[in-house]
Amino acid sequence: MSSNETICAVLRVVEEIIKLKRHKKSKKKKIWVKNWIKRRNNLGASNTLLKELAVEDPRNYFNFLRINESMFNILLGKVKDQISKQDTAMREALTPRIKLEIALRFLATGDSYTSLQYLYRVSKSAISEFMPDVFDAIFAGLKEFIQVPKTTNDWDSIVHGFNLSWNFPNCFGAIDGKHIIIECPANSGSNFYNYKGSFSIVLLALVDHSYNFTCIDVGAYGSASDGGIFSKCTLKKAIEENQLNLPDEAVMLGDEAFPLTKYLMKPYPRRNILTKKQKIYNYRHCRARRIVENSFGILSSRFRVFRRPLRLLPSTVVKLVKAACSLHNWIRKSGLNQTIEIIQDIEDLENGILIPGQWRKEPQSTGVINIAATSQRNYLNEAKDKRDSLADYFMGEGAVTWQDRMIE
Repeated sequence: MSSNETICAVLRVVEEIIKLKRHKKSKKKKIWVKNWIKRRNNLGASNTLLKELAVEDPRNYFNFLRINESMFNILLGKVKDQISKQDTAMREALTPRIKLEIALRFLATGDSYTSLQYLYRVSKSAISEFMPDVFDAIFAGLKEFIQVPKTTNDWDSIVHGFNLSWNFPNCFGAIDGKHIIIECPANSGSNFYNYKGSFSIVLLALVDHSYNFTCIDVGAYGSASDGGIFSKCTLKKAIEENQLNLPDEAVMLGDEAFPLTKYLMKPYPRRNILTKKQKIYNYRHCRARRIVENSFGILSSRFRVFRRPLRLLPSTVVKLVKAACSLHNWIRKSGLNQTIEIIQDIEDLENGILIPGQWRKEPQSTGVINIAATSQRNYLNEAKDKRDSLADYFMGEGAVTWQDRMIE
């Protein structure tokens, strides 16, 4: 190649490079934030619909977030420091208010992140990123409302409540577990696969006489049973190592899925022909234990996110459940929620019938299901004797006038 040809070839290369650079400069830059999202402050639900509801229709404000405006502001004060972010040169940070509103709306409805994106004009990716942090902040901010009692006086108050409200002596709580249904996690094998053929994690809860959660254990694989989960949970260890300052001889109440122990009572097996004494014990036991069924029912009725399978990572579901349980307790204990109350079961003792609570009348949840009962044998003689003593008590000194009507 001659020198002239070489020079021409080099010039052509330079010309192509210049063209490419010009093309890149003329190429339209990507928008960092979409225009319709930029109009969030003027047109998003936080600054339009919710403000209107707060002023004009408090009842529907409550329906929208499942708490009233004053409770929202109190909760915001508890969590805002933990979920605040700094503005950057590229964009303005989402406010703690809008993050909390989106999280509560998600708990209230279980709407998809896509639906929330259009309602609040916040991108789906942003919602996915901040939601676990908001759940953590709610649980941390309300932790005082969902703590295991620490003193004998605290437990005595619960024992007194069970005796006064449910006619069951020396009882410190009712325990049960529920499957929280999730979509199958990637690469999880059969760990989350439950007996109903779906995928889940388990919420195990101890409940007091007033429908409050006193101890929760959430995150166990759906393939496990109530009894299996309880055998490994911290509550069992704390009870057996006398770490909780429980009253002497106090018991909690479980269903057939749990083992019978000296501190955990269960009904007499229904597969046997029961005596009148055993039937009355089972009725009195199940009457007091129904408190935990109602607690789960109220939880899923208030927070409709539990009405369908959750499309979240298991770790995020754990955070969600903790947040929901803490909100449940706070709403009940604070006394601020006077707009709508979820009605629990009511007994008509005169006629011997149970009037189902409002939560039982709603469409059956597909997001929270019962745990199957398992056969528990090899009962300790001491535990059986304790149950027999309670049965004798219900036939004698502890008898109530209406108990015969309730087993007929």
